Amino acid sequence: MLKVLEREKIPVSFVSGSSIGALVGGLYASWMDVGQLEELAYSTNWRELLSLIDPTIRQGLIRGQKIISFLERLVGKKKFQDLLIPFKAIATDLLTGERVVIDEGEVAIAIRASGAYPLVFQPVEWRGRLLVDGGLSAPVPAEIVREMGAEVVLAVNLDSEHFSLEARPRTFSYRRIVNNSINALRYHLARENVRWADLVISPRVGVVGWDKFLEPEELIPKGVEAMEEKLEELTALLGK
Repeated sequence: MLKVLEREKIPVSFVSGSSIGALVGGLYASWMDVGQLEELAYSTNWRELLSLIDPTIRQGLIRGQKIISFLERLVGKKKFQDLLIPFKAIATDLLTGERVVIDEGEVAIAIRASGAYPLVFQPVEWRGRLLVDGGLSAPVPAEIVREMGAEVVLAVNLDSEHFSLEARPRTFSYRRIVNNSINALRYHLARENVRWADLVISPRVGVVGWDKFLEPEELIPKGVEAMEEKLEELTALLGK
């Protein structure tokens, strides 16, 4: 989506994201360079991902400190006020179930908290809260961008195809049951979230797991295609 907007010289004024959306959004707000984002996606491989694993048995399988170090290599010790455009990361408070909007402190820590998938990554302790994946409370935080001041809000919904016919498995393993349970939550939350958007972009990517980050040559063109299909509608909205 960002590639098309940049190509068409349509400026992005605000950005918010949950989970992988926080990673993409945070890096974009830090760099304002889609080419740099794409280069990161294409250069990431299994060896690099595996090097970020620091095992633990406390509240998750991965401690996540190496991930923070990795993110700091990308954005440094930048704080939110240092970003080129306003950005907010979304997490979920495991103690209260509340949506938590992070717009203060270090960007790297906020991105790490927003992507703390339960039982896989250790939750992040932040200002008296215990934070996990933002997708559990607001997978598509269109409302947040509206509150930030955006006049035209674009939402990218990666949860729209979780239960399409093509995505349905033939057998249900224990892991599939757990994943589908969480995906059902995200699916319905996303449908509510996008009501705050003027335009919804739903790339045809099927069920997107964490390992899909290693398939940019397949997924990035699908995002471009989905945005191009909505370009005429977006131009009309901007014209108003």
